Amino acid sequence: MESLANLECFVRSAETGSFSAAARLLALTPAAVSRNVAMLERNLGVRLFQRSTRKLSLTETGEHFLASIGGNLHALQAAIGAVTTERGEPAGVLRVSLSPSFGIGQILPLMPQWLARYPLIRPDWQFENRPVDLIAEGFDAAIGGGFALTPGVVSRTLAPAHLIAVASPAYLAGRPLPRQPEDLAGLDNIVLRASRTGRVRQTVLRNAAGLESAVQLNESMIFNDPVAMREAALLGLGVALLVVPDALPWLERGELVRLLPDWYVDLGVISLYYPSRTLMPAKTRAFIDFITEHFEREALARRFRAGPG
Repeated sequence: MESLANLECFVRSAETGSFSAAARLLALTPAAVSRNVAMLERNLGVRLFQRSTRKLSLTETGEHFLASIGGNLHALQAAIGAVTTERGEPAGVLRVSLSPSFGIGQILPLMPQWLARYPLIRPDWQFENRPVDLIAEGFDAAIGGGFALTPGVVSRTLAPAHLIAVASPAYLAGRPLPRQPEDLAGLDNIVLRASRTGRVRQTVLRNAAGLESAVQLNESMIFNDPVAMREAALLGLGVALLVVPDALPWLERGELVRLLPDWYVDLGVISLYYPSRTLMPAKTRAFIDFITEHFEREALARRFRAGPG
């Protein structure tokens, strides 16, 4: 079955004679509309539009295709938007993008419960450290931070994204504990190189009083993955700045120790992203409700917060 986005983009482009005009109606970018139509043509194996720099016109095949579905688009939207089985259960492939550390550590353990509740939804999850284009790449949802809120994308806050300084008891043995953020510069620091920019993140810590302290860390080790940073810290190789959910289980077991408990780095929030649709697919609504209920039940917004509040 073709995606609702592809079919909507085709019909609106045919009706308006322009990808740009269709994009305005659908709250998308012209590039996203063009990609969705191209995907529809590729999947069908036919050319639906004749394209030129000044004009967009239907091919004969495109005219027949539009005539067959154009008048029934609302019914088609309702059918796809409420995809369920005859027993009323959400069904279909659910494409989700998640960061590897948070996705594997926090969301993947929920899979048995998710599959028990929704056995007819097939997860197609991608774990990668990049903000995807939900609409252009065909994702139903994403969990992470720093996504651009392009037209047609909704963001729902799940928890704060706070970095805290941690190290193993073995590394700290015989060393004086840092009392101020600048004391971190005298320790072995395991730092993160951002995959998008190739730069090492600047460290600005803050406390409950609103004071901020920019620290120039001693870059003893540079990694591009937070999980590798945590493992290096567990091996006693130095101090790592990790988001709270990546460190919490090891802190609770005493395998890591939080340094400077009054200070943290504020990276914003961890959010659940999904395309805004008048008629949302049942599988996507089920996932949104499942994740938000889990965060509320386990009080994860509070547990993942490094400072007061």
